[in-house]
Amino acid sequence: MSITEADLTLDDIDLSDIEFWAGPRDVREAAFRLLRATPGLPHFEERVIEDSPFPQGPGYRALTRHEDIWYVSRNPKLFCSGQGSNIGDMPQEMNEFFGSMINMDDPKHFRLRSIVSKGFTPKEVNRVEGLVAAKAKEILERVQAQFPDKTCDFVENISAALPLEIICDMMGIPAEDYGRIYGWTNTILGVGDPEYVTSYEDLMTQSLEMFTYAQALGEDRRANPQDDITSVMMAAEVDGDQLTPQEFGSFFILLVVAGNETTRTAISHGMKALTEHPDQRDLLYGDFETHARSAMEEIVRYATPVIHFRRTATEDTEINGTPVKAGEKVVMFYNSGNRDERVFENPDAFDITRPLQPAQVGFGAGGPHFCLGANLARREMTVMFDEIRRSLPSLRITGDPAYLQSAFINGIKRLPCEWD
Repeated sequence: MSITEADLTLDDIDLSDIEFWAGPRDVREAAFRLLRATPGLPHFEERVIEDSPFPQGPGYRALTRHEDIWYVSRNPKLFCSGQGSNIGDMPQEMNEFFGSMINMDDPKHFRLRSIVSKGFTPKEVNRVEGLVAAKAKEILERVQAQFPDKTCDFVENISAALPLEIICDMMGIPAEDYGRIYGWTNTILGVGDPEYVTSYEDLMTQSLEMFTYAQALGEDRRANPQDDITSVMMAAEVDGDQLTPQEFGSFFILLVVAGNETTRTAISHGMKALTEHPDQRDLLYGDFETHARSAMEEIVRYATPVIHFRRTATEDTEINGTPVKAGEKVVMFYNSGNRDERVFENPDAFDITRPLQPAQVGFGAGGPHFCLGANLARREMTVMFDEIRRSLPSLRITGDPAYLQSAFINGIKRLPCEWD
């Protein structure tokens, strides 16, 4: 986008244009400020995706205000997920293949979430507390040993390593397969970035490889249970019902992709923000126990790793006085809701003392699709920043980030760092 922030008008804004997302971030934030300030729910045409076998969809309404996102998230009967949570339309079989339960409505959603949540009880999350701390320490020790010049890529070597190794260990994936998992997740969430996805065929090929891997893992753990959450989920029953290997395969894609990409994105943006705001870094490092909880929420708010999710109106209704017809798509732009000036004082500032309420919407805005792994993500972030301030307090970002070209994930591909 060549337009400047000062000259921006509503006619200049196209949320479906990949150039909008690749353009200057100050212009992007200005565009969302303008949309939030404009009454109603603007309608946007959908992007045409090259070599996609699916036709262009009918367009969508953009929800940019915190209040509207909150309302839609908490009214799943009026705004369903079962027709897809990404903007573009796909057959329901493919929605569930890629998105598992995030592309389902009750009772199917309730059944699947009830089963898989057995792997994310407080007992199971507490079981990995020690593992998270040990992994964070191991990763930073490894970085110092591998890079005697005291400089490396923060994403590849630190922020991506922790959630990847934790989720793989939790699921019983052997260390020799970590690289494959990392590559698959980059591909699935890298749609739109030519560095990761060159064609629709490439996306499907790698997705099927991951699905096949997961099915085999699930079948093995059902036959040979071990001390991992794959075994817990494959053995779990709700009203006598268990996961099928196919259901586990799709959930595996969701869990491993979400458990890897979004947490590494939050940690990367968090380190960048702490470097750019040394007063906030000093405040956090100086009294970590006091500020850790609000700091992690502020990092998620400030970064908003997942930019949007879609819902579909199930009947004629309205959102804040604007009529919405049955079948219309509404897209919740979490990045905009997290910068809503009606809700957050000085929303563009990075402030680790920001009150916890009103709540940021980076994990969703409540309702049945609130992020199942939110507590694990918070724990991983907290432990990693605690370990950085203990063992590498001088660690800092030293160059510009290479951002993922995406309208869905606010990802950072590479981020140079150094330490004393």
